This record gives sequence, structure tokens and C-alpha cells, in this order.
Amino acid sequence: MSKPGLVPFDQTHFVRDHCLCLATQRAARALSRRFDEAFRVFGITSGQFSLLNALNRPRPPSLGPVADLLAMDRTSLTANLKPLQRDGLVLVESDSSDRRIKRLVLTAAGKQVLAEAMPVWSSVHGEIDRDLVTRAASGEALRTGLGALL
Repeated sequence: MSKPGLVPFDQTHFVRDHCLCLATQRAARALSRRFDEAFRVFGITSGQFSLLNALNRPRPPSLGPVADLLAMDRTSLTANLKPLQRDGLVLVESDSSDRRIKRLVLTAAGKQVLAEAMPVWSSVHGEIDRDLVTRAASGEALRTGLGALL
């Protein structure tokens, strides 16, 4: 087997400055940290807020639609549900008409945490949208572009 060639340092800089994956990962981490800090007072993370929000429906959803919405596999979703179950914010119950289907139920405590966290989300989200517009970007354009990747 031949020795692989070395990647020139200027290529490393090119990737740093142009890679959509890296830029998205860095932005996601920064946004998560910002929302995690804002939600800390409610005892939840930004990911848990998104999950609670995904469960806020007229009828408790099954795992599949929630996993699809959050772009997660079912195994990851199940793992992310565990702390919310432990804290009494979510219940996983069998469907009344088909016991094989598991329904994700937002408890009264889960609804309360979501209701308390929502104004904080609105405030932080508004700040971020204003920052994007100030920097000659658009939150809507960014959401549209990111949505296209899905």
C-alpha cells in the first residue's frame, strides 16, 4: 500500500472557510449553547425543548412522526425521551387500539415547562433573527436553505 499524500495547509483553510457541513455544525453548537443557557432555569436543554414542542399536539403522536420531524432515528429519539420520562414531563403509553404502537404523551408538568419556556424561546429567537438581519442575512432565507438540506 502506498503512503497517502499529505493535505496541504491551504486546503485545510479552504475547507474551514467553505465547508457547509462544518459551518452548519459550528452554528448548531453555538445556537444550542445559547438556548441551553436560556432554558437552564427550566431544567431542560434546547433539544428537550424541541422534543417537548414536537409532542405538543391535539393527539399524542407515535414515535415515527416525531423522529421524522426532529430528523432523528427512533433509537436516538427513545434515548432522548428517557430524561423527560424520568422528570415526569413525558409518558410513553401503548395506543388504545393497537398495543404495538407507542404514543408519546406530554404530561401536565411537561405542558407547564413548555409554556414557561416558550416566552424565553420567543425572546432568544427574536434576538437571533434581529442579529441575522443586522448582518445582511435573513432568518427566513437561512431556514429555507437549511430546510432544503433535509
